[in-house]
Amino acid sequence: MSTLLHIDSSPLYGRSVSRELTAAFVTQWKAAHPDGKVIYRDLNATAMPPINAEWVGAVYTSEQARTPQQKELLSLSDSLLAELEQADEYVIGVPMHNFGVPSVLKLWIDQIARVGRTFAYSEKGPKGLITGKKATFIIATGGIYDAQTRMASFNFVEPYLRSVFGFLGVTDATFLTAGGTSALNQGKDRNTFLAPHLQAVQTHAQTF
Repeated sequence: MSTLLHIDSSPLYGRSVSRELTAAFVTQWKAAHPDGKVIYRDLNATAMPPINAEWVGAVYTSEQARTPQQKELLSLSDSLLAELEQADEYVIGVPMHNFGVPSVLKLWIDQIARVGRTFAYSEKGPKGLITGKKATFIIATGGIYDAQTRMASFNFVEPYLRSVFGFLGVTDATFLTAGGTSALNQGKDRNTFLAPHLQAVQTHAQTF
């Protein structure tokens, strides 16, 4: 039985393009995996504090030596890691915020990027420990940042996600981008705008 981890990070909910596209992906994925399981994580509905010195200290303390307070500090991270480890496949909705990923997604990444759990160091350098997983990142951007466009160098979303997830061992990654969402604020019909992106998402989900 396949398990899909579905993550949303947009704060816009009903107005969100990335949320609508991840929902379409999940619907199609369920149809293709009738016995599959979906784990849902809404990062805007999760209280996710930034990591601090005490959190880092707890991470670098051996599990057997951690105090009750250190275990409590890592409890959210442990829960998020359990979701990652349980799932075979990930779909993550990512709106571009100020040319990068949303702050809640960065906080989530900080919680799951843990030495000894998702990566390790060896004499040959770092090694990702989340292996055998597939990820689809569904990105929504207000402007157009495709390769060869004037604004391409401002897109730090895909390079960052590709690098950090690759570092953690997730190298089978697909990026689907709905660019130009700002047109929706200028009167463009939402259904017309979404139609090709929904088709791309649904087609990918059928073979995911």
